[in-house]
Amino acid sequence: MSTFNVPKREEVSENNQAIFDNLNKALGFVPNIYATYAHSDTALENYLNFSNAKTSLSTKEKEVVNLAVSEVNQCVYCLSAHTAIGKMNGFTDEQILELRAGYAPFDTKLNALAQLAKNITENRGKTDDAVLENFFNAGYTKGNLIDTISLIGDKTISNYVHKTTQVPVDFPVAQPLEGVLYS
Repeated sequence: MSTFNVPKREEVSENNQAIFDNLNKALGFVPNIYATYAHSDTALENYLNFSNAKTSLSTKEKEVVNLAVSEVNQCVYCLSAHTAIGKMNGFTDEQILELRAGYAPFDTKLNALAQLAKNITENRGKTDDAVLENFFNAGYTKGNLIDTISLIGDKTISNYVHKTTQVPVDFPVAQPLEGVLYS
C-alpha cells in the first residue's frame, strides 16, 4: 500500500498555505486530516467551505452526528477529533460513548438525532421509517433532516480520507467501543 505523508506548509499550493496559516491562527495547529486534503490544490478549501456552511443544527447537534457517523464508519481519526470537540461542547465521557453507539438516553431530542445519523449511515440512506418518524416526533423538521444528511456526507468524506490514507491521529486517541475492532 502507498503511504501518505502529511504535507507541510512549504509542500502545498499558495492557496493551501494561506489556509494552513488561517488554521494555525484559529486552532494553533493544522490537523493532519486537513493537511492531507492539501495534497489537492482544491479539496481543502472545498471541504472547509462545505464543513463550515450554515446549518439548522446547533454545534452540539453537529457533534452528535459526527460521533455517530464516525463510529459506524470506524474512523479512529474522526472519533478522536470529535471526542475532543464533543468534550469542548459539554458532553461527558459517558455521553460521548453513548453518542458513538448511536444513542443519547440523557436527551430525548438528541437521542432521535443520534439514532437517525446511525441508521442513515448504516443503511446508506435507506432510512427506517420508525427512526425517521421518531426524529420528526422529537421536534425536528424536514429542513433539519436535509441538514443532517448533508452533515453525514461531510463526515463520511473525512472518514474515507482517513481510512484510505491512514495519516497519524493528532488528537488523544479515542478508545474503541467494547467489542468493536477498527482497521
